[in-house]
Amino acid sequence: MFFVAEYGTLTIIKDNTVSEPNRQTGRRDFMKYTGAVSALAAMHVPRVFGQAGNNHSLQLALIGCGGRGTGAVADAIGAASYPLKLAAMADVFQHRLDESFGALGQQFQSKPDVVNVPQDRQFIGFDAYKKAMDVLNRGDIVILATPLAFRGLHFAYAIEKGLNVFMEKPLTADGPSSKRMLELAKKADEKNIKCAVGLMIRHCRARQELHKRIADGEIGDIIAMRAYRMHGPVGSCFSKVKPKDRDELPWQIERFHSFIWASGGLFNDFYIHQIDECSWMKNSFPVKAQALGGRHFRNDFVDQNFDSYAVEYTYDDGTKLFFDGRTMIGTRNDMSSVVHASKGSAIVSSSGHFPGKCRTFKGQKQDRKSVAWAFPQPEESPYALEWKDLLDAIARDVPYNEVPRGVQASLVGSMGRMAAHTGQEITYEQMLNCPHEMAPNIAEFSYKGPAPVMPDADGKYPIPIPGVTTEREYGKA
Repeated sequence: MFFVAEYGTLTIIKDNTVSEPNRQTGRRDFMKYTGAVSALAAMHVPRVFGQAGNNHSLQLALIGCGGRGTGAVADAIGAASYPLKLAAMADVFQHRLDESFGALGQQFQSKPDVVNVPQDRQFIGFDAYKKAMDVLNRGDIVILATPLAFRGLHFAYAIEKGLNVFMEKPLTADGPSSKRMLELAKKADEKNIKCAVGLMIRHCRARQELHKRIADGEIGDIIAMRAYRMHGPVGSCFSKVKPKDRDELPWQIERFHSFIWASGGLFNDFYIHQIDECSWMKNSFPVKAQALGGRHFRNDFVDQNFDSYAVEYTYDDGTKLFFDGRTMIGTRNDMSSVVHASKGSAIVSSSGHFPGKCRTFKGQKQDRKSVAWAFPQPEESPYALEWKDLLDAIARDVPYNEVPRGVQASLVGSMGRMAAHTGQEITYEQMLNCPHEMAPNIAEFSYKGPAPVMPDADGKYPIPIPGVTTEREYGKA
């Protein structure tokens, strides 16, 4: 029996034919751009927000009331060392907002003031994000936790309102939206807006210490890395034919893991963490990918995902990252990341995101006898630490923008996904410059309107066919 945590349920795990590329916007130019953004962020920008601290109460607005958004609110309130309260909520589904509000109210029933969202500040609809952000004051924080297709639209309005932002990963699923997100990141820096991205592993103190040790040469030069996320189906990555009484677009949004336009598929949404944490240890992002995968046990499921993915990522010095993903019942489970180097090896993730239980080893066997260093236990949750770091940046008014790096990680995920879906080798530049925009006209969405992909007469959606559909990941809807 499949475990399926639909969009918004509180048990969801947090854990989405290339035409001839336009060489005017290649990886080197992209890295140059993100470097310029970082340089801008390093400059002190005159303060435009109210002072955050013991005497200043910050407000939150939650856009996207699913399990991850609800969890982010709880993490934020729990991590804050000064007054912080939830003031507004928005979603396209009433029942999702109700579930989230009820869960948060119960969790913080001893502190009713921190979840202060009366009905006139609970908003439903495709324009609800604007109404919720309008409740906030300049310098407050908005949490963007909808499916990624809406990320750029919502981020742009947050910048317009002068709000600090926490946005969930992944950020993009294609080249055009990635380029727009980079431009928005630049605007955010110009307005001194602090932006966090939910790649929480980067804030884990154990992984930070491991990263330092690897950079200092403790295990030598990295030769190869391997990462796994193999378990039964999670999220909404399996969907059956839509009931006749449901409208198409809301049905797809509610099952966003099933559709590449909405989430980057299960690949981007779930696998981005392992790919990003390994690239962090390497201090680089891959330049190309080749991959394979397939649909083995989909039966009557009509989503766009594969059951298994195996990707070989290549870095600019030739180092490889081998990533394996699988969502099948009855098969071996593994959720870990490992580094192999010339003088030893390291564990980045032992089993899941937390605790990391990071270690270095004198050799490649990684047994108890060869342990060189291990981070002391217990560890503090990275879900809390990412909020502590953001709130600290707001309080001290220091530059803080994780969006360019989040875009890079999202692009690398999309690069591996596209390599598997097309059966082609895909470079970073090809992914960045691929003209296929999966969810155009997002601002015009409505409950009765068409979705970016539509079913055929049998209720099935276009799926990847490696070697046949090679210029894009699936046929035109």
